[in-house]
Amino acid sequence: MLLKWIVQDERPVRLQKFLVQQGMSMAQMTRLKFHGGAIFVNHKQRKSAFTLHQGDVVRVLMAPEVPADAVVATPGPVDIVYEDRDLLVVNKPAGTASIPAANKADDSMANFVKYYLQQSGADSTSIHVVTRLDRDTSGLMIFAKHSFAHTLLDRQLHSKSLDKQYLAISSGPVPLMHHGWLVLRLGLSSDFYMRRAVTPDGKKSVTEYRTLAQTGPYALTRVYLHTGRTHQIRVHFASIGRPLVGDSLYGGEMLLGRQALHCSDLYIKHPFTGEDLHLHAPLTSDMQQLQEQLGLKK
Repeated sequence: MLLKWIVQDERPVRLQKFLVQQGMSMAQMTRLKFHGGAIFVNHKQRKSAFTLHQGDVVRVLMAPEVPADAVVATPGPVDIVYEDRDLLVVNKPAGTASIPAANKADDSMANFVKYYLQQSGADSTSIHVVTRLDRDTSGLMIFAKHSFAHTLLDRQLHSKSLDKQYLAISSGPVPLMHHGWLVLRLGLSSDFYMRRAVTPDGKKSVTEYRTLAQTGPYALTRVYLHTGRTHQIRVHFASIGRPLVGDSLYGGEMLLGRQALHCSDLYIKHPFTGEDLHLHAPLTSDMQQLQEQLGLKK
């Protein structure tokens, strides 16, 4: 993996400081030094103490990555929404786990993506999961294609640069507002280890929503995640008496074989080009049929 920058700063700057400003960690620079990487300035190999000047061209040959044996490459469907040298965004189907689970088959998206990377001749077949989805939630998942991209994208997860939006169908006796916020503390449920619940000592979680259509007890909602807690959307909606349709874990009405939740849109800034990307995955056929069945027209 070869990365390139042109120094814009008018003042001289040490090479190490410049690379840190680009987002490279000290651990990654150590890997460059001891595990087969190299740094070049104007085509000459340099050490991190070298002084850069405006217009210098910096090229970094990243150290080779060693794939983890824990993720077995498995043939499987990979619906690619976006791919370039650094990113791979896929549309995950409902019923497929994001990552392998202990003592279960090697049939997660991570397994399928590793096989795809091997078959496509990618520079690295290491798996870098940036965003995950519950097994029965469909939609967009981000993989980084190397560790440096993973580092930069992970920082976006904790900022406003990365915006994940979902479509959800819920039901309940109290109508949803047109626009609302759910700010609650989420922690482990005391009755079942897989459940999450609103708890006094839980972690703060923030969900915003806009109601797109509503008829009787049912509503189609666009959901914006401002934090990323486990089962956040599912627990938040259940806590206000509107569990997601099909969500058996949180009391949803079983009109669908899985929770009616789909990650439809991602807004991210490309970690190297700075380009603003809007990626979209259309609503799945099962949720479209449910939407039509319930008369939830946008």
